[in-house]
Amino acid sequence: MRGPNATPRPGPTWSQLPPAAGAAVMATGIISVGLHLTGHSVLSGIFLVLAAALWLVLAANFANRLVNDPARWESEADTPPALTAVAATTVLGTRFSLFGWQTTAEALLALAALVWPVLMINVVRHWKRRMPGNVFLGCVATEGLVVLAATLTSATGAHWLAYTGMVLFWGGLVLYVFALLRFDLRQVATGAGDQWIAAGALAIAALAGAKLVSTGLWNDDDTDTLRSAAVLVLVLDVVWYVVLAVAEVWWPRWDYDIRRWSTVFPMGMTAAAILSVGTAADAPWLRGPGQVLLWVAVAAWLATLVGALRSRAPR
Repeated sequence: MRGPNATPRPGPTWSQLPPAAGAAVMATGIISVGLHLTGHSVLSGIFLVLAAALWLVLAANFANRLVNDPARWESEADTPPALTAVAATTVLGTRFSLFGWQTTAEALLALAALVWPVLMINVVRHWKRRMPGNVFLGCVATEGLVVLAATLTSATGAHWLAYTGMVLFWGGLVLYVFALLRFDLRQVATGAGDQWIAAGALAIAALAGAKLVSTGLWNDDDTDTLRSAAVLVLVLDVVWYVVLAVAEVWWPRWDYDIRRWSTVFPMGMTAAAILSVGTAADAPWLRGPGQVLLWVAVAAWLATLVGALRSRAPR
């Protein structure tokens, strides 16, 4: 044991970061998307640069571990946080597409699509009962592919991406139901941050539905079904958001944990979903609540960053 005056050991180096660190890219990237949707171009660009830099660090970490420590890579690939690699890549790709860098976005979609089935099979095979909130990452990763595919369809006219995305959209919702059956509801009161993914998975599904609607490829019946599904999923997301926010007040958890980035991501994703569904459903009044929740997410991002820096500082 260390004495009371001993200097705490520093946090993990970049090569030791756990898969859950991918949620930091997801959180930073979706806030960049939200800021873009609300017209804050400069601030959105700053968050994009940060997200890209974090993604490069984690990608190098992923490759380094695969080559130099395959046993650890295989053990981590069986856990739900491994899917943050797919989700983070799709969120970053979506922002690059909105920025106009379609080739980069297409490359990120291809990379995510290659990794997704490998990780999904490994993770789902190891699902068990009473899991933490990261069990919903299967839905998040799947719907992230839909969001990026639909965004690229609108930008490039590659209709086959949207048709593939439509199948994945409904598949992601099925995954959510199966994940919910395995989610330990006690995590609402005791979770270290990733319990919020229960809301974030619904938020990204609502965003995916809105993006599919925006492609304009469907007949009236299909469009109405997609729009209704997006609105319904968004309502469920907001219900989860309120429940989880109240739980944070009722059972406060102030200590920093890397899983807190999985709290920031659903906050930012809910804001982006509200803004996008408002456009798809021709409900401009949703823009106000979306903007408010976006700045709440920015504040949560800053608070989590401060917590991360303080956790690494010697005392």
